[in-house]
Amino acid sequence: QPPLPDYQGEVSARYAILDPPIEAHPEIHPQPSPQAGEGSKPRRDKLAVPHTAVGVEARGGCLHVFLPPLRSLEHALDLIATVERTAAALGLPVALEGYAPPSDGRLEKLLVTPDPGVIEVNIHPARSWDELEGATVALYEEARLSRLGTEKFMLDGRHTGTGGGNHVTLGGPTAADSPFLRRPDLLQSLLTYWQHHPSLSYLFCGLFMGPTSQAPRVDEGRPEALYELEIAFGQVPSGGTDQPWLVDRLFRNLLTDLTGNTHRAEFCIDKLYSPDSAAGRQGLLEFRAFEMPPHARMSLAQMLLLRALVARFWAQPYQKPLVRWGTRLHDKWMLPHYLWQDLKEVLVDLADAGYPFDPEWFAPFLEFRFPRYGGVRVGDLELELRAAIEPWLVLGEEVTRQGTARFVDSSVERLQIKVTGMTDGRYLVACNGRRVPLRATGTEGEYVAGVRYRAWQPPSALHPTIGVHSPLVVDLVDTWNQRAAAGCTYQVAHPGGRNYEHFPVNAYEAEARRHIRFQDWGHSAGVYSPPPWVDALARFAEDTSRLGPMTPPAEELPGESPCTLDLRRPR
Repeated sequence: QPPLPDYQGEVSARYAILDPPIEAHPEIHPQPSPQAGEGSKPRRDKLAVPHTAVGVEARGGCLHVFLPPLRSLEHALDLIATVERTAAALGLPVALEGYAPPSDGRLEKLLVTPDPGVIEVNIHPARSWDELEGATVALYEEARLSRLGTEKFMLDGRHTGTGGGNHVTLGGPTAADSPFLRRPDLLQSLLTYWQHHPSLSYLFCGLFMGPTSQAPRVDEGRPEALYELEIAFGQVPSGGTDQPWLVDRLFRNLLTDLTGNTHRAEFCIDKLYSPDSAAGRQGLLEFRAFEMPPHARMSLAQMLLLRALVARFWAQPYQKPLVRWGTRLHDKWMLPHYLWQDLKEVLVDLADAGYPFDPEWFAPFLEFRFPRYGGVRVGDLELELRAAIEPWLVLGEEVTRQGTARFVDSSVERLQIKVTGMTDGRYLVACNGRRVPLRATGTEGEYVAGVRYRAWQPPSALHPTIGVHSPLVVDLVDTWNQRAAAGCTYQVAHPGGRNYEHFPVNAYEAEARRHIRFQDWGHSAGVYSPPPWVDALARFAEDTSRLGPMTPPAEELPGESPCTLDLRRPR
């Protein structure tokens, strides 16, 4: 072993190595020429000359060892062990860089990759729940000790994930052991169940969701995909199969985004059994619609829910017809009330199958994804404002100094208005002078609706001529006395016009910024004058002798969003 160079100063050296020995590879071993006779000398191929080397350089107070590309895992491990022993004997700090060891199924890799705005960490697979719990808790703790966060706060106090995602990958030790290749009906069950329960897609997602996001649903923005998916379901065999390529052939062209990208889908099968390369045939299914939660226990709750659903559908496949949600997908299922009720139905299904879950385990997700802005109470009546989901759409291409870019329209926001204890026919709710289409939830005196509004006006956005609707004045109108009995005001920005210069330092400051934008006063004064179309609804309700917050059936309401008032649309 050649001696290391003097460690004083900035020096470097290169040592040639043979990988592997010439005798180990026939293609570089000296071979006789076919045209030569028996007495001819063997011809040495030029590949016999070693072209790999170890680079050693003292830089920044540390000895950096640049590893060359190697073909065999054993040779890579021997080289690393040699460097480790040498560093231990000399007492020198060593940093390994260069080429990673060759791919091998015996290796467990933990990859730390810099990504725009985040540091992406791909942990090694876990073979049991104890391994998964230990790795997740350790990862969160190491991030905290490194002064890294698993959450972030917007200037207005919105509490979100990091934006890098908390993608979950399921599979087996080998591709042959993958449950999705052994049982194609398992993937069919998961796809169908997710399509039936939008809460699994939207309750755990991030801010950027919708048909142009990085993890759109199979029925989001592509209504024709459900028809083709039903045909593919008819080709899925029941039970096991000896054709591992079947799953990829059936679903590869359906589990994509609007552009046909298979990687940007809620169910990503890029590494299930791709025909492109061996790296894509690992039997892995990736769930991409999970945002990074702020606590390790919340992340483990997600993993436990996925494991229970896989176990349930392995024992009993879920084969039901697909639902055509239509506009309800981005109307009803954008409101936290319906998402929470839908998740509780999922937990009831799991409990009936022998996997009991407590809904309180997922209550932090409701408060994290849909924070409560505030509420007012008048007697038995209570009006609550809570954040809701709003899809962001990708805009057209624009030429900037950095090149061609495509922005997303994040200027529109949505909130949920929920009223409890309301008397039928007496009260209605108005927002900025327009009636909110409240819908009964099934609980006596409880009604829910959504409000879409322009929160701010960036240079690039849809409908640039529509101004900002802030502040939102919400009135609880007493139609019997024709006045607003109570109300509240919600500001998109600081009510005093303050412009924050720094992001919140923690969740408490973020919560304070959210609460200061809600005021439990400011409703409309004087006699309430409803718009003309309210009188039309009154005439419609004369047959039932009910006037006020009780809305007609959904099919009788104009527009495509019966649960939501869009302030951008004309009256």
